[in-house]
Parts: sequence; structure tokens; C-alpha cells
Amino acid sequence: MTNVLLEKKGHIAVATINRPKALNALNSQVLEDIDQLVEQVKADDEIRALVITGSGEKAFVAGADIGEMSTLTKAEGEAFGKKGNAVFRKLETLPVPTIAAVNGFALGGGCELSMSCDIRICADTAVFFRYINTHKSQICNFLN
Repeated sequence: MTNVLLEKKGHIAVATINRPKALNALNSQVLEDIDQLVEQVKADDEIRALVITGSGEKAFVAGADIGEMSTLTKAEGEAFGKKGNAVFRKLETLPVPTIAAVNGFALGGGCELSMSCDIRICADTAVFFRYINTHKSQICNFLN
């Protein structure tokens, strides 16, 4: 895992999304790292809970990495979205409690990542935003 740092503190695993210059934005590598994280936690019988946070003070996860997404074809973009959904579902169904320690912006995919956890603990600086695009309308949700 190159963009997710994992530290075990007794029976607690603490994972930090570590792309502070990009506000911890989700790119293909981060999604792969989170997927590996879930598998690693699932395989470790000593881990009884997982805490996920973001490095730096500005963002938990500021959504998808638009720089990477702008280079994708339509099919690749759809595959990227499906990969994110699959990874978040694996996190959601992890057999140990999961806690999102939200320390700043949780935008788009960052909001979804936090919602995939069982519990969200928020700093005073936490800001949640989720953009929903439906066939008939576009809805923006501010969850503060």
C-alpha cells in the first residue's frame, strides 16, 4: 500500500489516507490500497476495529481525483466508479467495526467512504458534501 498507512495499536488498526497535497483525493491507487487494507484487516484475527482518517488538517478525503478522472475514457470512468463502489461495499461489510475519523472535507467519494464506515467521529472542521446526479435532476447534499 503506497497511499494508505496502516498502524496497529493493540487490537485497533488505524489507516491513514496519505495524499495531503491532493487533499487525500481518491485515485485508482488509493482505491486499490483501500481494497488491500480491507483484505489485510479481514485476515488479521487480532484486529477488532478499524479507524480510517486522512492525513493533514484540511481533508479527510476530498473526493475523486479529478486530475486522474479527466484522462479516462467513458468506459474507464465507469470502471473507476464501479471499483469505488465495490471497495466501499467491502469496507461496509467488513466483520469488525469501522470508524471514520473525519478531520476536514469529506467530499463526494470522501463522504461515501465515511458513510461506508459504521461510525463517523467528526472534528469541528468536518464538512460533508455529496453530489447526486439523477436522470431528471441534480441534487447537492450538504450534511453539516
